[in-house]
Amino acid sequence: APAWQVSGLAEQLEERLFHLYGLHNELIQERLQELAEVMERVGQAEAELQQVCRTVEAAYRDLCL
Repeated sequence: APAWQVSGLAEQLEERLFHLYGLHNELIQERLQELAEVMERVGQAEAELQQVCRTVEAAYRDLCL
């Protein structure tokens, strides 16, 4: 194949890879955002659970002591 054909193909390939890389990057960013939101909810749930435990602990102390 002539050199100009090869360089044209290489350019097309590069454009396609760049496009795919962009899409892939976007997906990763979205997943990381979702993960951050999930971790935040887990943190909130954990805080609420600790509050419940403290309340139960206090009630138990009041009842038993």
